[in-house]
Amino acid sequence: QVQLVESGGGLVQAGGSLRLSCAASGRTFSSYVMGWFRQAPGKEREFVAAASWRGGHTYYADSVKGRFTISKDNAKNTVYLQMNSLKPEDTAVYYCAALKAYGSRQTGDVDYWGQGTQVTVSS
Repeated sequence: QVQLVESGGGLVQAGGSLRLSCAASGRTFSSYVMGWFRQAPGKEREFVAAASWRGGHTYYADSVKGRFTISKDNAKNTVYLQMNSLKPEDTAVYYCAALKAYGSRQTGDVDYWGQGTQVTVSS
């Protein structure tokens, strides 16, 4: 079993920044690829970014590439999502996720989810 706890959401103006954190625990969490998804009202949950625990390899959705950065602190078992140049269309509930394999982008590839944290970007 893997537990994921997000924090860091909030309200920010367009052009601003936020950093989300995801603390991971459990016996096998380091075997997963850690990622972030988001879900806006009335829309399907979509992939945002992911990173492997080992090697620091990352990949992103095209919509956030160049604005968002995923990183991790192995000593703290924590994954971060630094979000810069935020846009109103980034408004969503953001979910931390433990993905089965590197390169995965589908919700069906997720074994564990966090509870979600709300990010609201005002125009």
